[in-house]
Amino acid sequence: MKKTYLLLPVLILITTLSMADIKGDSPGQKKLRAEMVLDQIQRRGVSDKKVLDAMNQVPRHLFVPKKLTRRAYADHPLPIGEGQTISQPYIVALMTETLTLTEKNRVLEIGTGSGYQAAILSKIAKEVFTIEIKEKLHKTATKILQSLNFNTIKTRHGDGYFGWTEAAPFDSIMITAAVDHIPPPLLKQLKNGGKLILPLGNPFSYQNLVLVTKKNDDYTIKQITGVLFVPLTGNALKNR
Repeated sequence: MKKTYLLLPVLILITTLSMADIKGDSPGQKKLRAEMVLDQIQRRGVSDKKVLDAMNQVPRHLFVPKKLTRRAYADHPLPIGEGQTISQPYIVALMTETLTLTEKNRVLEIGTGSGYQAAILSKIAKEVFTIEIKEKLHKTATKILQSLNFNTIKTRHGDGYFGWTEAAPFDSIMITAAVDHIPPPLLKQLKNGGKLILPLGNPFSYQNLVLVTKKNDDYTIKQITGVLFVPLTGNALKNR
């Protein structure tokens, strides 16, 4: 986005191919990726080396529909089917950097989508748990992540509004769809001192990207920037 368009049951463990062995990641694609990181991300102020390295390593073009491969590294979100999008590269990087992740962290992502954001998170964090409400997207993303050997990612098909209770608590939670309130179940599954980032506001209009930091039974909110994401569906809409 410059402003971008821009969930319990089945558990799938992702398995193991070195990123250097990925088929379909040509020198040309790597060049486009390097240019994306420099022009769209680094020059806009994202400076965390771990985030920049992750954005350089993960082949974004393999997470978009084949007909959109040539546009994978462009400065905007792209449709991935089922009314969903893969976020603009800058927003993916910004949200990831804002969580200040370490290699010891366990992260919950709400809204797997194409699987790209989970892949980026997994290059930095210890474990990533990701939930997708749309079964077709869940299956497609899981297949892609398996084929690329992202072995620290666990995927689930279900309503992410309720989180992943048996895997909690989490150091960080990322919601990649708009919601007009902070889901109580997710806040409950966050560690004390943990961080939750989400597009907060009207799901059908512009939202504010905010960082929520849990403080015992309370929390603080920090405004990051204006964004436009697709709505978080399922129970989130019922609670409007």
